[in-house]
Amino acid sequence: MKKFTNLPSDLVFESILGFGAAHAQLVAVHLDPLFVTRKNPTPSKVALISGGGSGHEPLHTGFVGTGMLDAACPGQVFTSPTPNQMLAAAKAVGGEAGVLFIVKNYAGDVMNFQMAMDMMDGDYAWVLVNDDVSVDSAGHPTGRRGVAGTLVVEKMVGAAAERGADLAACKHLGDRVNACTASMGVAFSSCTVPEAGVPTFEIGPDEMEIGVGIHGEPGRRRGAFQSATVIVEELMDEILKDLNPKQGQEVLLLVNGLGGTPLMELYLLYQLASERLSHAGLVPARSLVGNYTTSLETAGASLTVTLLNEELKALWDAPVTTPALRW
Repeated sequence: MKKFTNLPSDLVFESILGFGAAHAQLVAVHLDPLFVTRKNPTPSKVALISGGGSGHEPLHTGFVGTGMLDAACPGQVFTSPTPNQMLAAAKAVGGEAGVLFIVKNYAGDVMNFQMAMDMMDGDYAWVLVNDDVSVDSAGHPTGRRGVAGTLVVEKMVGAAAERGADLAACKHLGDRVNACTASMGVAFSSCTVPEAGVPTFEIGPDEMEIGVGIHGEPGRRRGAFQSATVIVEELMDEILKDLNPKQGQEVLLLVNGLGGTPLMELYLLYQLASERLSHAGLVPARSLVGNYTTSLETAGASLTVTLLNEELKALWDAPVTTPALRW
């Protein structure tokens, strides 16, 4: 294993120090417990807080700023942050308008966020993101996983909170966005967790994992490596079957890299996926391409589709200024 580390156990802490120094005009890093907030929080608005294991950068710390999150709590690599991190973040940025927690559907995240919410004094609500269609909710004990669609929820709800929407409205919006968002990914290689020092799973040079999770969890199936066109067809078939959109529906298409795939290949995937949407009678009205919800250095990508209306388009288009997303 070759990684830029000193002690693997110190990597997350040292990385967050560098993140804070690089983006000091936008964010503030709090060390004990570890969490990140906006440089200048706005206590009069609903505070949005998210978090999760490190290794998915820029999710979540990279989305702290105007128009998105008020705070984010990073755990160790692929490990949920602790309840005291979340509680400290809520106390730092929460005000009379309340706190909305945005939580990816993983057992550790759900348990620790619930523990933090049980200790909350003020008003709070939460949105559970479960956009991964590769997992069969009926056959999986914790239900569908939260993956790259988390970014879409954070962006749209962040815009609404910035405009002054109250806690109930932000919660309702987050649930609606999650319900009309579906994602699925594919991996060509495993990643290596620094403290483990070995790949999370083994995969042959001529194989790919369809439906892989963002922590290296097994996908829906292991199969022979295929062309980009064939891969996109399989991913989009499952996404569209889940969403069941109407003809003429406008959509957001997010092509997300898992950390080790060049942008050249991600843009190829966007072209193929947008053509597939058009052939299905849908309109790719908004787009995003890049590494936004990664899995360390995994070679692979995911596709996310969100059904749009005029309200959601306006929320997506609203100004945002964060380390990783701004327009």
